[in-house]
Amino acid sequence: MKIFIKNMVCGRCISAVTGIFNEAHIKIASIHLGEVETESDLSEQDLQSLEKQLLETGFERIKDSSHQLVEKIKNLIIVKISELDIDENFLLSEFLISKLHKDYSSLSKTFSQNENITLEQFFILQKIEKVKELLLYNEFTLTEIAGKLGYKSVQHLSSQFRNSSGFTPTEFKKLKIHNRKPLDFV
Repeated sequence: MKIFIKNMVCGRCISAVTGIFNEAHIKIASIHLGEVETESDLSEQDLQSLEKQLLETGFERIKDSSHQLVEKIKNLIIVKISELDIDENFLLSEFLISKLHKDYSSLSKTFSQNENITLEQFFILQKIEKVKELLLYNEFTLTEIAGKLGYKSVQHLSSQFRNSSGFTPTEFKKLKIHNRKPLDFV
């Protein structure tokens, strides 16, 4: 049985969800971001109990197909950005079409209807959060960050960063309070 889970966006989330299933004595056949496949079907009582435990930990079971698709899209984008290997010629539309085998206009429409934000805006906001993280770690220069996240120039990255956060990357680094958002709240 496949169960789709909202807010499952990282490796630690997979560990947390695995723990919830183990505590409930539900055997997992496979687990990926946003999705768990159990070895057997679950009773309605088991599902309700599982949903309660997921909610208490900040996760949520997704029941309808449009929300499941949106979570798949979000997880694909988050993973792609976390890889820090986005070419400057990267096209979000081609990437999602290749992964989901669906028409981009329908993906975009479903995403916008469910999230009140366009796919492109979501992608940019996720990249900006990754830039914030990388700036705080101080491992890469702004030029290296721009290259790893597919920006054609530092100026392009800086412009998007300022539009999103209200600060330049340099100003952000100097702040004492770093306004980072958890990825599942972007």
